[in-house]
Amino acid sequence: MACNSSGCESGCYDREKENGNNVDGGVNQESVCVKCKCNEPMTFGDGGSDDGRFCTDCFRNNVFGKFRLAVTSHAMITPSDNVLVAFSGGSSSRVALQFVHELQIKALKNYEASRDRSLPVFGVGVAFVDETAAFPTLSKEMIDAIEWIRSTVSSLSPPAKDLHVVPIESVFGSDSLEARDKLVKLLDSVADDTGKEDLLQHLKMLSLQKVASENGYNRLVVGSCTSRIASHVLTATVKGRGYSLSADIQHVDARWKVPIVLPLRDCVRQEITRLCVLDGLKTVELACRSQCGINDLVSSFVAVLQEENPSRECTIVRTAAKLTPFYFNKIPETDDSNVPLATQRRLKRFNLKYDGSMTTEAFCPICNGPLNRSDSSDLDTFEDCHESDVLYAACCSSCRFQILPQDGSSLEQFSSFLPDNMISQVKHQKVDSQAYLREKIKDCLLLDNEDEVV
Repeated sequence: MACNSSGCESGCYDREKENGNNVDGGVNQESVCVKCKCNEPMTFGDGGSDDGRFCTDCFRNNVFGKFRLAVTSHAMITPSDNVLVAFSGGSSSRVALQFVHELQIKALKNYEASRDRSLPVFGVGVAFVDETAAFPTLSKEMIDAIEWIRSTVSSLSPPAKDLHVVPIESVFGSDSLEARDKLVKLLDSVADDTGKEDLLQHLKMLSLQKVASENGYNRLVVGSCTSRIASHVLTATVKGRGYSLSADIQHVDARWKVPIVLPLRDCVRQEITRLCVLDGLKTVELACRSQCGINDLVSSFVAVLQEENPSRECTIVRTAAKLTPFYFNKIPETDDSNVPLATQRRLKRFNLKYDGSMTTEAFCPICNGPLNRSDSSDLDTFEDCHESDVLYAACCSSCRFQILPQDGSSLEQFSSFLPDNMISQVKHQKVDSQAYLREKIKDCLLLDNEDEVV
């Protein structure tokens, strides 16, 4: 057997190639799938790391295996859950929907085949955020996309899945005209293109959370893949969000009311795109993104790195994953009897361990990023002051620089455009901060029934 090492000087690998090109029993091993050893490998010609290695069936099983391992290891979906899949129409969300659908079909078959029918079948819904109010020039494309999404979801085999099309301005209230007006004014008050894009992303997440909580879903599946997370690692670093970075790149993010799970976290975009081609999964891409901000520049940079080295995106994510996770980067523990014992054992084995240092009670009201105590210490100095000043003190440094207006009058206007839940989060955070400060100095405080001793 060849050592296949670049440092070996014996020439064993070259001799083995010359002596039949890895012939075993008359079969050319370089022309067969490396997994099943019998089918012809497929070739896409895109320079991916798996190009020419797997046959069609093994390639699909490999991608689905990563998805299934993430789901089972982190208890993302259990029989009693009601899952909402965030669907944008892109390749990642399309594959996420397809894989969740296949899990549900398998669970249904097992349920019907079992005698006692002790384990229920988890429910699945689909949500699409309509961004027409933010991008009026794409109204025609958005209408066509919504019709295509309705057709795609309805074409899935039973069990039927509810589709929720939610306007992004719905987080501002039930009055659609007033809500749209607030959204437009809020976005217009942000001068930075990257800040405007980040704010819009957070509003989309708030919209998905609103749909999930109002319709009884307890899991939100997001199709973020390795490629997107790799870009996020670099953009967050550039924006100065190093403290909160580890919160965004784990398999589970339970800081939200409805926990977010990323079952495609270990799959790269090339794999997902190939799978869409192989399975005939149609996608639609809407240009709801700035082409001149930091996010787009970093994505282009990472794409170039990936072309030069197909493992570069995985390396970035694996390196960032060594950061200490937060306490909310796991599914909250429950005594649910519907969770199989095998799943519980895997959860104990794979669930993230944290040392207690990455705990926080404060979150930025704009991006919902966790804040360390030093970042939120400015709140302790505010007692009776303007709401806009409290908002500025409650935000992370990145949002202060890229999203919040710098002058007082504009900041006051900006705060008046924010959704009510953001404002309530600021007020709640201020109360928590004052309570924390009081607890910290309680030994130095005089009680009401105590006299000061001189």
